[in-house]
Parts: sequence; structure tokens; C-alpha cells
Amino acid sequence: MRYLTFALGKGRLAQKTMALFEQIGIKCEEMKDPSSRKLIFTNEELKLKFFLAKGPDVPTYVEYGAADIGIVGKDTILEEQRKLYEVLDLGYGKCRMCVCGPASAKELLKHQEQIRVATKYPNIAKDYFYNKKHQTVEIIKLNGSIELAPIVGLSEVIVDIVETGSTLRENGLQVLEEVCPLSARVVVNQVSMKMENERITKILNDLKSVLP
Repeated sequence: MRYLTFALGKGRLAQKTMALFEQIGIKCEEMKDPSSRKLIFTNEELKLKFFLAKGPDVPTYVEYGAADIGIVGKDTILEEQRKLYEVLDLGYGKCRMCVCGPASAKELLKHQEQIRVATKYPNIAKDYFYNKKHQTVEIIKLNGSIELAPIVGLSEVIVDIVETGSTLRENGLQVLEEVCPLSARVVVNQVSMKMENERITKILNDLKSVLP
């Protein structure tokens, strides 16, 4: 039997996922060792391998078959636009992708004005403004604190992930429009889904049975 390989987005996502896996009898003790420098963790009994990756890289590992299954946020799936199957919403890591800015920017969005939009997610922003709103905008990609952009006049609005909205409020910004809801998803390599259908389907069904 070949190993099934999982790519997990680093951090809270991986911890929540492993806790969920434990509920369906998939354990990986060596992953719990905080001092471990290992990159790949193995469950020999079930023939499973796990590795941690940066969120944006997870869909890439899955598309190219380096991982059979990936656990990653919906924002990353939308932004990376990889060829894979999105098969299950795990329901945690809930937040929203939103257009945010000062209250004064509301009018600019209403009247389809040409504005500048700063974001870490240019593909999501482009799809929203061009395909859903049919508004021509200039998209500026940033990597750091996106909230800074409207404050210093780099852009009129931003497209970013909003959890509680407290960072926005502290900076005099607010949610102007919601782009889409986000949460953790299971993605599967297209070939693996055919070749390992039975094993993968069993894991998915087991996961469904413990989800709230």
C-alpha cells in the first residue's frame, strides 16, 4: 500500500486539523513534539505522511501530486487558482474576504468610479471587481499591513480578510462590501482522487461524521 500524503497549512490550521484527525483515529504523535526539526511526519500503521507548508504553497503541492490531500483556507484556493478538487468545508478558521476602507469610499464603490485597490489577493480582487461588479480598478499588490494603504493615500480601498474587524476600526476603516465567506477546506489531487478513491472517500466520510 502506498502512503497517502497530506499537506497542512502551518500554524493554527494544522493544529486544528490534527485535533480533528485524532477524532477519526488518525494520530501522528511525532507532530506534537515542538522541538522537532523534521519536515515530514509518518503514521506507519495507516500508511499516511504529513508535512507542513506555507498556506499559499499547499494548493501547488496538491496540484502537482506531491501531496494527495491538502488542508488550506478558501482564500488561498481562490487566489492560487490551481487545478484540484475542493471536496469538503471543515467549517473552522471562519472569516470573510471584504472590501474595506474609510466611510467616504462607499460612494466610489456605488458609482463604479475608477479607484485603486490594495491587496495581498490580486486574483480575488480582480475577479470581484471585474467579473462581479464590472468596475474598472487599478490593483496594487502589497505583502504587509494592508490597512496602511488607504491611510497614507496609496489606495482608496483594500481587499483583505476580516475576522473581528477590530484592526479596521482602530485605523478608522470599515467593511464596505463582502466578497465571500472563508473557512478551512479539504482539497484533493485530481489523479489521487481516481487512484486512491476508496481510501480518500473513507477519510472524507469519517471527517464529515465528526464535523458539527
